[in-house]
Amino acid sequence: MIIEQIYTGCLAQGAYYVESEGEAVIIDPLRETQPYLERAKKNGAKIKYIFETHFHADFVSGHLDLAKKTGAVIVYGPTADTTYEKHLATDGEEFKVGALTFRVLHTPGHTPESTSYLLLDANGKEHAVFTGDTLFIGDVGRPDLAQKKGSLTKEDLAGWLYDSLRNKIMTLPDETIVYPAHGAGSACGKNMSSETWSTLGEQKESNYALRADMTKEEFIKEVTDGLLPPPQYFAKNAKLNKTGYESIDEVMEKGANPLNPREFEAVAESTDALVLDVRNREDFVQSFIPNSIFIGLDGSFAPWVGALIADLQQPILLVAPEGQEAEAVKRLARVGYDNTLGYLEGGMAAWKKAGKEVDEIESITGAEFAKQQQAGEIHILDVRKPGEWSGEHLEGAQHFPLDFLNNHMGAIDPKQTYHIHCRSGYRSTIAASILRARGFKNLINVQDKFEDFGKAGMEVTDFVCPTTQVNA
Repeated sequence: MIIEQIYTGCLAQGAYYVESEGEAVIIDPLRETQPYLERAKKNGAKIKYIFETHFHADFVSGHLDLAKKTGAVIVYGPTADTTYEKHLATDGEEFKVGALTFRVLHTPGHTPESTSYLLLDANGKEHAVFTGDTLFIGDVGRPDLAQKKGSLTKEDLAGWLYDSLRNKIMTLPDETIVYPAHGAGSACGKNMSSETWSTLGEQKESNYALRADMTKEEFIKEVTDGLLPPPQYFAKNAKLNKTGYESIDEVMEKGANPLNPREFEAVAESTDALVLDVRNREDFVQSFIPNSIFIGLDGSFAPWVGALIADLQQPILLVAPEGQEAEAVKRLARVGYDNTLGYLEGGMAAWKKAGKEVDEIESITGAEFAKQQQAGEIHILDVRKPGEWSGEHLEGAQHFPLDFLNNHMGAIDPKQTYHIHCRSGYRSTIAASILRARGFKNLINVQDKFEDFGKAGMEVTDFVCPTTQVNA
């Protein structure tokens, strides 16, 4: 028996490759199929099934392309309605994979179709359960993504989730390994651990949502408390996973298209494409194409793209580090942005050599930030999340979370100079690029860590342990 967790940090997502006696199953695959095909080929195995735990909202699954390339059967749990061919499993149905057996456990709550897959070993013993977004390590799935106005509420789904956990998951042996679909950093839960697997017994002891004495009413209140609105792309990705999408191979071929500076500029002007700069933030602030937006590959790239670029069909032109152009196209496709038109061949060096216009954003250290504040009144813009802000923040700062910066443009005065900061400099650089593209010229980006501000003598509010917030 082979069980491999294929974890993708940018999305905090775990897909799984399980193999026995030359047969394999893939659980919750990402958009790109190559990692799964390569593993099966290396081991001489045939991918027999693709198990989907639910309609994913935070990424586009690779189930359709993988099924076409392997002949594997796509399996969903009860109530999953799709426009493509799949096997709709019944609760308790079993699937043989070599000497192993997978048993379907319908566990609605995160979504109505949410399903866990219990793995029985060759002796019929419960070995592991693949819980999708039903049970995480340290948390459970948020119940507000599939609610429908006028019919299904997040409280209804939370009640279902309580029953699913108590009746289907917590009845399994304590030594059963729990393999979830996400870890810390995902917006599909509130308080996920950085650990990517655990045992059920350990979760019963440490996971707040599995307390033995917890009533359904207490569960509903705690699970629904402190939920921020989901990122705007979630519903769009879920729809793609239900109805289908363009082949990843075609998306990659179209997007990994080198353009010299003249061609790049011509395409930008003729298509109204967004110029997306995915280099590291230090390089970006020093020199970038005017009106381009920064979202670096070295951070939570795909979730921030999904949160900030409203239209999945938005034409995109890339400025990327040399050798990472295809990686950027792939990461965009993971969250449904399939309309990349190409990338700047030769990067910013080629752009400058061609005599094209460049822009820059003033960037300072935490020590310089403190010095400027102490020298006189300055306007500080904090773009961290509400939970971070309520925990502690700089005295006198304004707070506009990056997720919702577009909603607050009217409250930012273009005549003022703003010092923008976050926790580490990544989000503040994104915010500065958005504001600069909107015509705000008087911006100073603070690159250092938030915890360094107090050490430099800046006045920080007393720390308050914040209500748990979804971290996207």
